[in-house]
Amino acid sequence: MRRQMVWERLLGVEQTVVESVEYEEDGGGTIVVRVRPRAAWLRKPCCGVCGGRSPKYDLGVGVRHWRALDLGTVQAVIVGAAPRVRCAEHGVVVAAVPWARHGSGFTKGFEETVSWLATRCSKSAVSELMRVAWLTVGRIIGRVVAEMGSVADRLRGVKRLGIDEVSYRKGHRYLTVVVDHESGLLLWAAPGHDQKTLDAFFDLLGPEGCAAIEAVTADAASWIRKVVEKRCPQAAMCMDPFHVVQWATDALDDVRREVWNDARRAGQHAAANELKGCRYALWKNPEDLTLHQKARLANIAKTNDRLYRAYLLKEQLRQVFRLALEPAKALLKTWVSWARRCRLKPFVALAKRIAEHQPRIETALSLKLSNGLVESMNTKIRLITRQAFGFHSAEPLIGLALLALGGLCPPLPGRPS
Repeated sequence: MRRQMVWERLLGVEQTVVESVEYEEDGGGTIVVRVRPRAAWLRKPCCGVCGGRSPKYDLGVGVRHWRALDLGTVQAVIVGAAPRVRCAEHGVVVAAVPWARHGSGFTKGFEETVSWLATRCSKSAVSELMRVAWLTVGRIIGRVVAEMGSVADRLRGVKRLGIDEVSYRKGHRYLTVVVDHESGLLLWAAPGHDQKTLDAFFDLLGPEGCAAIEAVTADAASWIRKVVEKRCPQAAMCMDPFHVVQWATDALDDVRREVWNDARRAGQHAAANELKGCRYALWKNPEDLTLHQKARLANIAKTNDRLYRAYLLKEQLRQVFRLALEPAKALLKTWVSWARRCRLKPFVALAKRIAEHQPRIETALSLKLSNGLVESMNTKIRLITRQAFGFHSAEPLIGLALLALGGLCPPLPGRPS
């Protein structure tokens, strides 16, 4: 194998001529590799920003340095000229080079390795192994995601969306998250949780993409529903079953607190203590109860009709989402009727709320869709948020989430994808 090809493979560069290799002792030793693009690349100069063919402007203002992957235990640096071109759209800019992305001080192989490590290692491990600051990792992730996201139209052919918001920082800082139900991938995320934020996603999707959307799952947030109804009027809006059951659990807990307060005010301290310890017996699914929790529940059934009635309401609503479509719709209708006349204020209010969302709940039953995938994605984003602590804005966090959960993570250089 020729020496030229050996250095190309070692450095992970293409369309590049290695002119010289030197070893410098400064700072523990550095291998300095002087390179230039091949003649075919130089004959067709391109804008570094958009990649469009552009006429030459000048040879630039000197040479530039790019960090390459370490060669063994020694740092490697690529040195080359930085000629400029005149782009019709971006004006006079540095021409694209085959070994690095525009505006970067690192080679593509270096940045792809950092991105791969950031999705699998702690921030301290990435920073120490690659000898870069964590904030630099955030900027590298941004560049890689921008390039990977532009290679393929990730929004093409999307038909079923899941939309939700997730908190990523104290002070009510939220991300709006959009997930593809068919691929299971994170499609898009942006800081904010309002109509303006979600409108930005549908702007990106475009009129044809909006017209292709068949179904959208979400919680009861009105800002999501309003945007979907405006931008995708043909899409079926599905109310997430998990949130419906959660409402019933919250109503059950409200009844438990009312009963506990009544017992405490009446001086029935033993009964109050018993109710205080029965929370998980009431919350958990019957099939998951321990023997001790089953005994507590049986005691409630004998001694506290009001609380046990609330428990049965919660369980019957949960049963709605386990049945086939027609029996489920019939049971939901029966449940709303029962809850309206149950004389338990939290469940009377819940019956009114569910009646408002009943068409969307029935649509979710029909299509067998829920926001479970989105909730799972939110949990993973919260874990990534801990890893991303130290980034000064939401954009690097979103980039890291898209790498890990959106299918944008590049393979390690020199490995099959």
